[in-house]
Amino acid sequence: MLKFIKHHMDTIAGIGIYPVVSFLIFFSVFLIALLYVRKARRSHIDHMSALPLADDLPSTEQHEHAKP
Repeated sequence: MLKFIKHHMDTIAGIGIYPVVSFLIFFSVFLIALLYVRKARRSHIDHMSALPLADDLPSTEQHEHAKP
């Protein structure tokens, strides 16, 4: 099966650029995520890490989601 696919991929002109482009996209997203984490304030990271454990909503959202 792999030989069948590899043979057809070799016949496509310019197919060698796709692995390079996909690597550059992956590496760019990885670097952006790394820079975001490095620049984030510690208070923001603590707030975001506590969100899944929070039982109640902030007071501004309680009024929007309150049942009549």
